[in-house]
Amino acid sequence: MKKSYVIIIIIAVVVLGLYGWVKGTYNSMVSVDESATTALANLQSTYQRRADLIPNLVETVKGYAAHEKETLEGVVAARSKATQITLDPEKMTPEKMKEFQTAQGELSSALGRLIAIQENYPDLKANENFRELQVQLEGTENRINEARNTYNNVVQQYNQTVRTFPNNILAGIFGFETKAKFEAEAGAEKAPQVKF
Repeated sequence: MKKSYVIIIIIAVVVLGLYGWVKGTYNSMVSVDESATTALANLQSTYQRRADLIPNLVETVKGYAAHEKETLEGVVAARSKATQITLDPEKMTPEKMKEFQTAQGELSSALGRLIAIQENYPDLKANENFRELQVQLEGTENRINEARNTYNNVVQQYNQTVRTFPNNILAGIFGFETKAKFEAEAGAEKAPQVKF
């Protein structure tokens, strides 16, 4: 009779230990998943800040450079395209990430051409509104870079959590999949040239 109690106690300890491990591992994966989702939302918020600044910059430049219509229209079109693509943390694929990065890259390129217009318009260069918007955009670009780095660091932690053994077993059971990181665009190692 004592032997059956010992076996029951051993089984109970093993079951409780297994339960504790599953609970802790699952909660850890949920925590890093939420961190990655929050980092992505912060990154998208930073991109939105840039998109919100662009109409003000375009209007300021329009007053000085009315005949630079093609450049201004290019910025507006690139902004429109970039704001139409959103990233869903639940449906994050490398293809969707690449599409998002491409649209944001086109917007960055269009902004570069717009900022270069100031060389042709000394009054624009001296305009306080233009300078303030330029400083804000520069700060926003730095924030975007920081937000990308933060997102990639959090995704690295998440991916390591769901890919390491034995967590990968539970990740498969509970549907935790690896997330895509932001990568440099093709040709990013070369400095862009702005030409008119």
